[in-house]
Amino acid sequence: MTNPSVYRDKSPDELNDELVKLKKEQFNLRFQRASGQLEKTSRVREVRHDIARVQTVLNQKVRGETVAAPKAQSEKKTPAKKPAKAAAKSGAKAKK
Repeated sequence: MTNPSVYRDKSPDELNDELVKLKKEQFNLRFQRASGQLEKTSRVREVRHDIARVQTVLNQKVRGETVAAPKAQSEKKTPAKKPAKAAAKSGAKAKK
């Protein structure tokens, strides 16, 4: 599995070449799976995901979009928890 930042450094021509290479590999993996020769079945999924990554980066380059680097985990904020209701705290309804 390849990190998308590796693909962002490449030109659109290099991305197209990478896409062709990955699709050929996917084709070969399908034949191996059909004939029962595929040993590492997880590779099929990895190749599919890599194809999607390349296509995404290629589309972003064609559109001219700039992609911000992902935030570090320490910078992410966790959503605030909702306060518990009073009835839920007491555990039972008030007696008459």
